[in-house]
Amino acid sequence: MSKFDPRLGVSSSPRVVGPGEAVPKGGGRYTLGVPYQVGGRTYVPQENPNYRAEGLASWYGEDFHGRLTADGEVYDMHGISAAHPTLPLPSYVRVTNLGNGRSLIVRVNDRGPYHSDRLIDVSAQAARLLDFHGDGLARVRVEYVSPAPLEGSDDSVLLATLRNGAPAPAPSPILLASSKPFLPQFASRGVAPRGPVPMPPDRPYTLGNGRDAAEARPATEVSSAARSRKVDMAFNARFAADRMPPMTAEVPRTPSPVQAFGPAPADANPSMMTGRGLY
Repeated sequence: MSKFDPRLGVSSSPRVVGPGEAVPKGGGRYTLGVPYQVGGRTYVPQENPNYRAEGLASWYGEDFHGRLTADGEVYDMHGISAAHPTLPLPSYVRVTNLGNGRSLIVRVNDRGPYHSDRLIDVSAQAARLLDFHGDGLARVRVEYVSPAPLEGSDDSVLLATLRNGAPAPAPSPILLASSKPFLPQFASRGVAPRGPVPMPPDRPYTLGNGRDAAEARPATEVSSAARSRKVDMAFNARFAADRMPPMTAEVPRTPSPVQAFGPAPADANPSMMTGRGLY
C-alpha cells in the first residue's frame, strides 16, 4: 500500500516484500531521469563525476522497507544504501560524518530526500555505521565515486569500506558479488576445442585413463635412445665402483676408546680445543 505525503505531493511506492521476508538484491536499471518537481521545488538529475557537497543527512527505515526504489530495486533498511535527489542511479558515493570522522561508501538507488535542508537520506544500517542513527541527523560530506553494478549484493563490500578518521576507499570491482560468472566463456565465442595431445616419442608410460592412454605406447616398448641411456648409466656405475677408493677398509674393527675429558698430553698444543670446550 502506498502512502501519500500532502506536504510534498508525492506517494511512496508500493510494498513488494513483506516484513520478515528476504529482500532481493540488485535487479534495478541504470537511470538518470528528467527534471521533476516535488514540494514546489525543481530537481535536475545530472551526471557529475566531480560532485561534492556538504549538508545534513537523515535516515529512513521501516516505513519504506520492502518498497520499490526509484531504479527498480527493493529498499532494504538493513542494507547499505541511500537516496539522493539528482545523482545517477545506481551509483556509489562517499558519505563522511563531519562530526566524528566516520566515512562509508553507500549505494545510491533511490530519490529523495525532499526537505529543503537535507542533502542525502541513508538507510538505517548506514546511519548506524556512520554513528548518527540515534541522533537522526548529521552534518556530512557527500562525494560521487562511480557507477554501481546492477547484479548481486554489495553490502559486504561496502561494509569493508568503513573508515574512522580517513576517507572510505572506493570498492574494488573484483570483490563485487555478481550473478554472472567472473571468467569469460570462451566456448560461447566459437573457439573449437583442441584434439588429443600426442605422446612424446621417448615416453614409455601412460598419463591417466581414456583415449590418450589407449594411444600411449606400452611400458615394455622402449626407444633406442632410452636403451642407450640405460647402457651408459650401467657402465658409469661400474667405472665409478672400480675407481672409488675404499672408504671403510682402513678403519680398525676395535678402535681404542677416546678420553674426551681426560687431561691433555704434556706435549700438546696449549691453544688446541679439548672435548670439554664442545659443551
